[in-house]
Amino acid sequence: MFDIVLNTFDVFPKAAFLTLRLTITSLLIGSIIGLIFAFFRISTNKWLNKFATLYIGLIRGTPLIVQIAILYFGIASVVTLSQFWAGALALAIHNGAYIAEIFRGAIQSVDSGQMEAGRSLGMSYPLTMRRIILPQAFKFSIPPLGNQFIIGLKDSSLVAYVGMSDLWGSGLSEAAANYQQLQTYIVVGFYYLVLVLIFTFLLRKMEKRMSLDIK
Repeated sequence: MFDIVLNTFDVFPKAAFLTLRLTITSLLIGSIIGLIFAFFRISTNKWLNKFATLYIGLIRGTPLIVQIAILYFGIASVVTLSQFWAGALALAIHNGAYIAEIFRGAIQSVDSGQMEAGRSLGMSYPLTMRRIILPQAFKFSIPPLGNQFIIGLKDSSLVAYVGMSDLWGSGLSEAAANYQQLQTYIVVGFYYLVLVLIFTFLLRKMEKRMSLDIK
């Protein structure tokens, strides 16, 4: 196994960096999508609400690998994108559905009296939401968002099945070349573990910082 680590030292770190870039990009875009659809879900407009409910239901009710394949090839057939961006957008659309529910729950957990107080001071609904509701909702959403970000990191491995040479895709190629599947997959798993530990550390630091701000 140590030989595999040495022989792949010029491959797996680069692949891990690609996985990290792919994950961060997809999660950032997914967070924007999630916030938009969270507003749709709490909207009094029934059509926006139904649209968001349909999107979230479809994503949560179908396998991720099927979604990635459909979204990946669907995006590529409409717009000419690099493999990286097509994969990132496919993952972002998937993650956006789960993030939407996280944001929706966080927004609704803020006391409704705070919205009423902001409106009574002459603030518009968007301004009250931006200055009063969303900052508090973001603090409440950090723990579930952290879990979703870690899940998103691990789920990004599925883009290997649509041709990307991310960490798992590189692992599959190396295992096919050296005929040491078990040892190679253990090494790949170690790289994923390191990435997850980094994410966990950063998220805990952020959560701790936010909890101090609340106090």
